[in-house]
Amino acid sequence: MTGPGSGAVPAGPVPAGSLEGVRVVELASELGAFAGKLLADLGADVVLVEPPGGHHTRRYAPFVDDVEDPEQSLYFWHYNTSKRSVVLDLDVPGGASAFRRLVAGADIVLEAEPPGRLAELALDETDLRAGHPGLVWVAMSPFGRDNPRTGEPATDLTVLAGGGPVWSCGYDDHGVPPVRGGGNQGMHTVCLWAVMGALTALLARQVTGQGQLVDVSAHAAANVTTEAASYEWLVAGRTVQRQTARHAAVHPTMSTDAVCADGRQVNTGVPPRSAEEFRGVLEWLDEIGGRAEFHDIALLEMGVERGGVQIHEIFDDAEAMAVFGAGREVLRFIAQRVSAYDFFIGAQSRGMPCGIIYAPEEVLSDPHFVARGFPVSVHHDAIGRDVVYPGAPFVSPRSPWRISRPAPLVGEHQAEIFGPSPSVVAGGTGRGARGADTIGWHGETTLGTRD
Repeated sequence: MTGPGSGAVPAGPVPAGSLEGVRVVELASELGAFAGKLLADLGADVVLVEPPGGHHTRRYAPFVDDVEDPEQSLYFWHYNTSKRSVVLDLDVPGGASAFRRLVAGADIVLEAEPPGRLAELALDETDLRAGHPGLVWVAMSPFGRDNPRTGEPATDLTVLAGGGPVWSCGYDDHGVPPVRGGGNQGMHTVCLWAVMGALTALLARQVTGQGQLVDVSAHAAANVTTEAASYEWLVAGRTVQRQTARHAAVHPTMSTDAVCADGRQVNTGVPPRSAEEFRGVLEWLDEIGGRAEFHDIALLEMGVERGGVQIHEIFDDAEAMAVFGAGREVLRFIAQRVSAYDFFIGAQSRGMPCGIIYAPEEVLSDPHFVARGFPVSVHHDAIGRDVVYPGAPFVSPRSPWRISRPAPLVGEHQAEIFGPSPSVVAGGTGRGARGADTIGWHGETTLGTRD
């Protein structure tokens, strides 16, 4: 992750993010950190509220140069780009008072505290909405606030397992246990739903003038990502089966992996289905001189003549099944005769979603990702060099995205936000705390009106 970057933050003037002026207070958490990052990188002013000593994820490995330092956790750096940091002890009066003043100037609060904790401190949504009816409060928890399982502990693994995605992840050999998706997918999923809910609530506020509570269940968020698995069971009483590198299905489907001429593996994705796609693979066969060798040319030509095949047809129509199978086999046939990258480009340019199977460390150097600006170099003064970060999760020219600053040091923006008042650093007694007019928010909100 460290070292010279393949891409870079654009030089010169950078357009304001689409959320410029939106003010967010984020209570530091492992579950909700990605939601704050998404909003911050889109231009929102996200103030991360950490406990004394900094949030525990600052101590998560890996660390820069393998030297354990809470200010150089690559995990923390990734999840907290573009944010500002303050330290508040919510359990003491001064810290609680400072938190209330911070929220009074915010558009959104993001929190993933254990359900009930903030209510015990009189710092929950209902406590802080008085006088601030436009506040959007986003609460993330394993099972939501009003659920028989509210309060049960959870991890990313249990969220994915209990929510259902793990059931669909694994290999054709069901003697091998299911495989959990890597990269904190359970936490990312709940954060994506949290961001969608927050932005929808801001848009609603433009019409109603009112904010609202967005209560996001990680379990429910994971469950709605199971594609057809949950619906098959709930509607038809059928169970999908795990399959290697392809969608889980009630009935086993054809293998999608292939080894290319250079020895690299690819996933052949979704085979041709439309007439145009069948025409494209026939032309591709001609380009590589393979038409005479492929034994099911007649079926590919039939795919063109019949106008393609529909997925529902392949279960009842023998001809459609044969044509579909030939489409799958021709991709494997072509893959074996070209390099993995040529196969990727050839399939994608013909409208078929096929990809190279990369090791994680290879992804950021892929020419396709580099051309799209996905690897982004961010300079870190503390270590005197650039660090390569994953870039925008989507490309949207009219909603600019950028990492405006590296993850903050613990309490780095304390004075900037609260003024030179030491009493709020770790809570204190509240004596000498500045008024709400000294809170260091900047700009005006772009979505809805400020209260």
